[in-house]
Amino acid sequence: MIQKMKGTEDILPNESYIWQHVEDVAKAVFDTYQIKEIRTPIFEAYELFKRSVGETTDVVSKEMYDFMDKGERHNALRPEGTAGVVRSYIENKLFGPEHANPLKVFYIGPMFRYERPQAGRQRQFHQIGVEVLGSTNPAVDVETMASALDILSDLGIENVTLYINSLGKTQDRYAYRQALIDYFLPLKDQLSEDSQRRLLENPLRVLDSKNERDKALVVNAPTILDYLSDESKKHFEEVQQMLTALEIPFKVNPLIVRGLDYYQDTIFEIVTNDDSIGAQSTLVGGGRYDGLVEMIGGPQTPGFGFAMGMERLILTMKEQSQDMPEEEGVDIYVMGLGQETNMTCLKLVQAARSEGLTAERDFHDRSLKSQFKTAGKLKAKLILTVGERELEDGTVQVKNQANGKQTTYQLSELLDDFYSCYLEQTVDTSAIDKYFRGE
Repeated sequence: MIQKMKGTEDILPNESYIWQHVEDVAKAVFDTYQIKEIRTPIFEAYELFKRSVGETTDVVSKEMYDFMDKGERHNALRPEGTAGVVRSYIENKLFGPEHANPLKVFYIGPMFRYERPQAGRQRQFHQIGVEVLGSTNPAVDVETMASALDILSDLGIENVTLYINSLGKTQDRYAYRQALIDYFLPLKDQLSEDSQRRLLENPLRVLDSKNERDKALVVNAPTILDYLSDESKKHFEEVQQMLTALEIPFKVNPLIVRGLDYYQDTIFEIVTNDDSIGAQSTLVGGGRYDGLVEMIGGPQTPGFGFAMGMERLILTMKEQSQDMPEEEGVDIYVMGLGQETNMTCLKLVQAARSEGLTAERDFHDRSLKSQFKTAGKLKAKLILTVGERELEDGTVQVKNQANGKQTTYQLSELLDDFYSCYLEQTVDTSAIDKYFRGE
């Protein structure tokens, strides 16, 4: 038997409605912020990620799924969403006067990284992301972080902390990079193998190491906040002032560096304080990437964004015992008794569906008892029954499952105006009648 590839998961029908719920909540929040959807390809030119994410990052050097296609083009499955959005921004001239400025977009979809699969992290994983392009205003940083917090709140996720930091401008990072090398070089033999490799390639990544020996050495390392230019200091201070003004709790953590090379100035992570999902406790991560658009070949354009992993969101919701969404029941379930009712059952479910109602029926000519069980599992509001006698009389038995009321309708009446009959059976008009009678 051919099985799914390692690091991938099937999202089955009994789980997919939870994913749809998460997506719907995110989209509703984005509507309030006027953040519009963008959909970009799941594979791009390898050079796009090499140039934007960074050739020395683990994402590009070790984790990316890349391949040569039949035209000898070097492609890669997208490991993250920002680079593709920026490429689209440039290619489609979304910086033109006919487009919103800043341009605020979101995406939802699969990403791919060759990592060791674990809880909350797969080789094919799914992200909800936001990119805001065109403004250096620190208010952009704050409202984008606020939108991420709103999504978590609306999903019922609790016990989270917003951590922020600043990476400064490129020249600030160069100075800080050298300071880290000067600090860690005498301690190189004490570092983990991974950190020894990263030390000269990308020393900021040493700060992000999960190795306990590395963590002990990082405690006394210089911090980026001591190397910020006046411009970056001012921007970071305004971000903190605005968060405080909005009463959004936060903590400054100078050890946050993020794993992608394009970040500068404000970066952030939203972490769950519930340790039940282990090391994968970061739910949201992102920051400012002024300079990335120019790096890819576009005009000078500032940007800010984030991504949240859907697998981790759902895992956290379950671990926190949140009230998970349930599938809605169907409006109509049609039961046919005998194969001769097949055509009538087909007409009834299609008539219901044409009126915008959800409907299902039995396809296997099962017993009445079995069909009632199925109707119960589907949480049907109304059950319609057609048997031999109903076929002769041209009628249908309609039962309201909530109150047990059963009514006989003419088949022609249902087929002509199904929705009116549905409302008659499901809407309690007694309160309305009392109101108009003045009772």
